[in-house]
Amino acid sequence: MSEFVIEKIEEFAATLLPAMGLELVEVQFRREGHGWVLRVFIDAVDGITVEHCADVSREVSVFLDVEELIDHPFNLEVSSPGVERALNTLADFERHIGKKSRIRMRETVDGQKVFVGIIHQADEEAVELLLEDESVVRLPVEFIRKARLSL
Repeated sequence: MSEFVIEKIEEFAATLLPAMGLELVEVQFRREGHGWVLRVFIDAVDGITVEHCADVSREVSVFLDVEELIDHPFNLEVSSPGVERALNTLADFERHIGKKSRIRMRETVDGQKVFVGIIHQADEEAVELLLEDESVVRLPVEFIRKARLSL
């Protein structure tokens, strides 16, 4: 059920957010200690304001009420992804070329699974990171488990 809800929210956000000058970063729907939480992370070129979050929250709430996707109590949270935002798409990597990131791989590359460096280049096949020792490592996109900007 969680995957279905996430998919429907992503589809709705794809039609809603561009008109608002926003982009969807990530949707999470999971059970936590205090109950179910639906988190929608949004971003914009100039950053996110409280008004952005409130507007998206209202629109998502109305959508959920009309579609009746969730049949149990939950909390809706809409927020910025923060300074260590997830990098999920090629566009995310391209937009953040020159910034520091932390990438965790599914399989080892050059004997390790975690890389921290400056995003040097990105394409459909791989992301290149400039490491602290000035070497460049090419990380195949198909093996990237998780990627985030890093401080």
